[in-house]
Amino acid sequence: LFFEVHKNCLMGAFLWKTNRGQGCGGIRLRKYENLDQYLRDGIRLAIGMGRKSAMAGIWWGGGKGVIAYSEENDIVGENRKQLMLAYGDFLTSLKGCYVAAEDAGMHVKDLDIVYQRSRYLTCISPSLGGSGNPSVPTAMGIVCAMEGVLSFLEMGTLEGKRIAVQGVGNVGDPLISFLLEKGAGKIIASEYQPERLKQMQEKYSGYSNVSILPVGKDPNSVLYEDVDIVSPCAYGGVLNEITVPKIKAKIVCGAANNQLLDPSTDYGMTKNGLIYCPDFVVNRMGIVNCADEHAGRAGSPLEDPLIAKHLGRSDPNSVFNIIQSVLKNAKEQDISTAKAADDMANKLALENHPIFGHRSIDIIKYLMNNGWGSSS
Repeated sequence: LFFEVHKNCLMGAFLWKTNRGQGCGGIRLRKYENLDQYLRDGIRLAIGMGRKSAMAGIWWGGGKGVIAYSEENDIVGENRKQLMLAYGDFLTSLKGCYVAAEDAGMHVKDLDIVYQRSRYLTCISPSLGGSGNPSVPTAMGIVCAMEGVLSFLEMGTLEGKRIAVQGVGNVGDPLISFLLEKGAGKIIASEYQPERLKQMQEKYSGYSNVSILPVGKDPNSVLYEDVDIVSPCAYGGVLNEITVPKIKAKIVCGAANNQLLDPSTDYGMTKNGLIYCPDFVVNRMGIVNCADEHAGRAGSPLEDPLIAKHLGRSDPNSVFNIIQSVLKNAKEQDISTAKAADDMANKLALENHPIFGHRSIDIIKYLMNNGWGSSS
């Protein structure tokens, strides 16, 4: 864990099991109630990124950047620019043991500013050689995962299925579009930001089978709809002792990180026949799309073989096939899908990079031996 203070903001970089490669993950920018919440969020997110990369078969470790701010004024105008530049300096000081990307609260234009001070980041603008916003590939991956689960359960295809989507943001919006292309029968979605809600209601007003609803008194009420699949695509912690008993769907498959409030339990989903698709298994395409930017680009995600293989059926490590492996292991071992996925990912995360070995530990040792963070 590395930390630095910039004015009223706390900048951090969290690393977990960097055997496969440098820690790679997005920078999250948000308010926190206290330091404990900040640390728990950063650690859990870094673990999730490490497991995600391991399950995707890419050679990166777990990493997450987290910036906590105090007041809205800290992240607007010139203050935001200076914060991004400061994080770039912080990132460069880590010598590449952490490679950053985009996450909640951040935008590609913010990363372009960070890029002015550091080369250790991805998801920068395509005009600068980056891959830009990874949300559309992420949505593609969620669709592939849904298809994999339906196939495993012998429930057919997405055609005619009823799906509830929580959050119509950068991922939820393209997800709805892809589901419509697949012939989904009914889509019910919720959105809490008034401007975004109005925009999405107008966009999908011509579809009689799409309902975009405002978030009500219970922000999780969309998860209780009588549908085949619920897809949390807004925020974490939505699967808990209160929400899970109210879910009528057969499948939970969404893009939000850390959907389980307590990762040590699945709140009885396995016992009650509710199939939970672990988020780090199915929402991999964001990190897949940006982590290997140095390998260049050969067209869109569906055109580029390096990216497209994750969205197909032939590669044993594709989203479709990996979620089926998780379900198969869970069934054979009589354990939850969450436990099955954790076990698979933790084992894979310990494999050293085939060329560089455990490179990040060498960098970290160097930083510590040379007084990183000292006042001098």
